Amino acid sequence: MLKYPAEERGKRFFLPPYVYAGVVFLNKYGGVKMSVNKEAKIALYEEIKDKLSKASNVVMVNYSGVNVEEVTKLRANCRAAGVEYKVYKNTLVARAAKELGIEGWDEFLEGTNAFAFGYDDAVAAAKIVYEFGKDTEKCTIKCGYMDGKFMSAAEEETLAKLPGKDALIVQLIWTLQGNVRNLAYALNAIKEKMEA
Repeated sequence: MLKYPAEERGKRFFLPPYVYAGVVFLNKYGGVKMSVNKEAKIALYEEIKDKLSKASNVVMVNYSGVNVEEVTKLRANCRAAGVEYKVYKNTLVARAAKELGIEGWDEFLEGTNAFAFGYDDAVAAAKIVYEFGKDTEKCTIKCGYMDGKFMSAAEEETLAKLPGKDALIVQLIWTLQGNVRNLAYALNAIKEKMEA
C-alpha cells in the first residue's frame, strides 16, 4: 500500500492511484506517471504514416455541415469500394506528410478534414467522395495525393470522373476483342480473295 503525507490525505481534490484500461496511474507520491495520451498520439501518428505510404490515392475532404447519418452512408460506400474514410488531427497528418515528403498539403490542413484512402483502385476514393459531395452538396474535395504527387481539387475531380478500375478493364477487354475480331475478319477476307 502506498503511503501519502498526512498533509495531502485530507485535501479535497487529492486523487489516489487508479487503474484505467490496464494502465496504473500514480500521483507524485506513488511513482512515475505514464502519459497514455502521448503513447496514443504516437500510435496514431504511425498509423497515419502507414496509411499514407500504402495508399495509391489519398483524398482530403472538407466534411463540415455533414450530419451523422450522411457520414455513416459515406463510410458504408467507402467500405464497399475498399476505401478507408478516417478523420485525423490536422497536426498529426501534417507531421506524417512532412516526414514522408508529401508537399503542398500545409495550406489545406485547417478546419474539419477527413481523409479517404484508396488502396487497390486509385480512382475509387476520389469517385466516392466526389459523388457523395455532388449528392449532398456539403462535402467537398480539398486536395489529394497520388503516386508521390500533390493533386489539386480540380485534378481529383477529373480523376473522379474517370471510369473505375473494373470499368476500365471491361473497356480494355472489349477493345482487344474488337481488334482481334476485326483482324480475324480481315484475314478471312484475304483468304477468300486468294481462293477465288
